[in-house]
Amino acid sequence: MRNGMVRRGIYLLEGCMKEKLVTRRAMVRGALFGGMAATGLRLIAQDYSKARDLVTRVQDDLERAAEFTRNKEKERERYQNAQHHLSEFDRDLRKGHWDQGKLDDAIDDLKNVVKNNTLESRDRDALAADLSDLRTLRDIR
Repeated sequence: MRNGMVRRGIYLLEGCMKEKLVTRRAMVRGALFGGMAATGLRLIAQDYSKARDLVTRVQDDLERAAEFTRNKEKERERYQNAQHHLSEFDRDLRKGHWDQGKLDDAIDDLKNVVKNNTLESRDRDALAADLSDLRTLRDIR
């Protein structure tokens, strides 16, 4: 009878050790996955921050270029469309949502500004660079 109790005690001890081992594994896995998730969220936040910085730069360049346009209604409308879609895209980024459609609309509007509006050479160069940067942002996403 004593041998049976000893064996049961050994099995119980082994069971406790397995539970502790599983618990440790779970803790290590949880810490690793939690760390990776936190790092991933930080990287996404950094990507969104960089995207928002780019949107701000493009909007500033559009405002500067729009000052050159005085009485041309169609040109002003193109600026307003580009500003509007950039603003919508930025609003979604601020909320943590990437809206590819709004980015595509902003790129198309900016392309129309560069292609069709009367621009000073400095503004045309800046907006062309912005257009390229927005396309790169879209492509790497």
